[in-house]
Parts: sequence; C-alpha cells; structure tokens
Amino acid sequence: MMETRVLLDISSTVAMLKLVDGVTEQFGRIAGLDEDGVHGLGVAVREAVVNGIKHGNESDERKRVHVEYAVVHNAVQRRVVVRVRDEGHGFEMEDVADPLAPENVGLTSGRGILLVRSFMDDVEVRRVPGGGTEITMTKAIQGGLLTGLT
Repeated sequence: MMETRVLLDISSTVAMLKLVDGVTEQFGRIAGLDEDGVHGLGVAVREAVVNGIKHGNESDERKRVHVEYAVVHNAVQRRVVVRVRDEGHGFEMEDVADPLAPENVGLTSGRGILLVRSFMDDVEVRRVPGGGTEITMTKAIQGGLLTGLT
C-alpha cells in the first residue's frame, strides 16, 4: 500500500481557517477528487477543524489542532484520509445531541458532525489517550489517475 501525506499543525484560532481551506482544496485537487468531492472535503475538514478549535481546545491559542491529509492507495482502491486532532478534554459521540431529532431542532450542537458524515464516506471519532479527540474522515477517489501524487 502506498501513501502520500501532508501535515498541518495550527494554533486554535479561527483566523487559521483560511489556511486550512486552501490546503484542503489543493490537496483534494492533487489527490484527484472531482469538483463535488473537493467541495465536500472542504466542508468536512472545515467543520472538523472548527470543532477542534472551539469545542475541543476551547479557542485556547496555546493548544494546537493537528490535520493530517493522506492519499492511501493499493491495487484495488484509492482514498483520501484526513485526521483532525485537538488537544482538549475529548468527548464521547453519544453525548452529542442528534440535530435531526425533533427535540433538538433548535440546537446548534451536533450539526458539524452531521455535515462531516454527509460529505465523507466513512467517519470515525475517538478520544485520544492523554487528551483530545481525533476525527478520521475517508473519501473514495473515483476513477482516473493520481494527478501529481505517486
């Protein structure tokens, strides 16, 4: 299995989102995602990073949000895998309100994870030993050859 990776380590400020957006868009294009795939990847990564900044790290600029982009491929499948990890206290998915439940329609919590799940093929959320939360998002790359990554 071959893998190409890009690592991004940012301070917990919303000002860093412009950088994250640019890196995500370029990585999606280089990886071979179509326009819809690049857009979906951008929304998912932005939501995960915003959650890491605001909820995970509580906007503490001393804490970092770590973003790892990878194109993983073997003889059968190629996919983009993005991991977003914060340095906060962590959380359990079952503690997040379901934004689609009638009693939660007015709440804003849980919408970011819902968006991430809607744009990516697979999403895993886990607490990191020692603190923090890591979201791993996977998106299959449909057809075509890698454009610039080997």
